[in-house]
Amino acid sequence: MKFHRLASSMSFALACALPGSPAAAQTSTEIFDGADLALGERLIEEHRCAQCHTKTVGGDGSAIYRPKGRINTPGFLRGMVEQCNTQMNLGMFPEEVTAIAAVLNRDHYRFKQPD
Repeated sequence: MKFHRLASSMSFALACALPGSPAAAQTSTEIFDGADLALGERLIEEHRCAQCHTKTVGGDGSAIYRPKGRINTPGFLRGMVEQCNTQMNLGMFPEEVTAIAAVLNRDHYRFKQPD
């Protein structure tokens, strides 16, 4: 099961990293404009994201957030949240996925709008 999840994650990451893919192309934080941060915070709690991350990476789960690692654009961050939505069958709407990604950007990644 872990291998399947890893292979799925790697396939998704590869697809998002390919030139011309929507996630790779989105380097601006504009995708977070107007995001409902309170909704994102509530959904993170409701879906127990931290507990899942703790099981996945150990410790307190924060090691999953690697701002200088594989998630290097706002679009890719949103894509990874969408991947969790799909894998966990959470049934979130696009604006909910964006709200969570915006909270993660605010709290962990801190991508900035280009000058």
